[in-house]
Amino acid sequence: MSLDPSETLSATLATALAAGTPAALVTVSEALGSTPRAAGTAMLVMPDRVAGTVGGGTYEWAGIARARELLAAGEAEATLRRPLGPETGQCCGGHVTLAIRRADAATLAALRASEAESAARAPLVMIYGAGHVGRALALALDPLPVRPRIIDDRPEEIARVSSTRVARVVGSASAAAEAAPPGAAHVVVTHSHALDSLICASLLEANTFAYLGLIGSATKRATFLSAFRAMGLDEAALARLVCPIGGTRVRDKRPAVIAALVAAELIAAFAP
Repeated sequence: MSLDPSETLSATLATALAAGTPAALVTVSEALGSTPRAAGTAMLVMPDRVAGTVGGGTYEWAGIARARELLAAGEAEATLRRPLGPETGQCCGGHVTLAIRRADAATLAALRASEAESAARAPLVMIYGAGHVGRALALALDPLPVRPRIIDDRPEEIARVSSTRVARVVGSASAAAEAAPPGAAHVVVTHSHALDSLICASLLEANTFAYLGLIGSATKRATFLSAFRAMGLDEAALARLVCPIGGTRVRDKRPAVIAALVAAELIAAFAP
């Protein structure tokens, strides 16, 4: 049985250790050629559960089986090397080495430190507006490698955000935009066109964003751009404004669908 993909490996391991459940950490220690996941990717294997993934396929199943053998035999560690070719029913052509270690308190401490470091490096996504689309986007970003933050001056709307990882801010969205750090992504989905305009104008003037998306139609985009040009905002910055968000090919206005499409845009914006 696999666990909730949004739960961290450290949280899963902490629960297992507290319950006395044996667990093994399986880590991709080497990835050569074409492989599903990079070196450093890990999963946690317990007698009846698995958390995380090292890429799937037959080599992951082999890693799970070897980890359970290790736990049953009382071993401390093992190494599994697997070619990803026709002989194993795969066609990637690469080679993966898995390091398998029985997990303990030291493993938990190392996992927590690694996760904290990764979280600190994750790009910031600021969502302005905790309405239907804002809440759906926060939820869509839950399992993704970003730091979502949602801002709204309506406490009752912020309280309805169900995402477990999003930072909730009750306050001025326009003030939050002005104070935003360079390199962040911004998704403007407030309940007010006037507020949308204030936020976008501030971000466009600074022009330090990785992504700026505005909910609305092509007509809204044209109206806003006309006003921004009258303000003297730079054309290069205006060209970076994404509106409509989520593209124009999928004409589905359900919040969850919009959120999925915007999440894809955000990941692309942060791609190296």
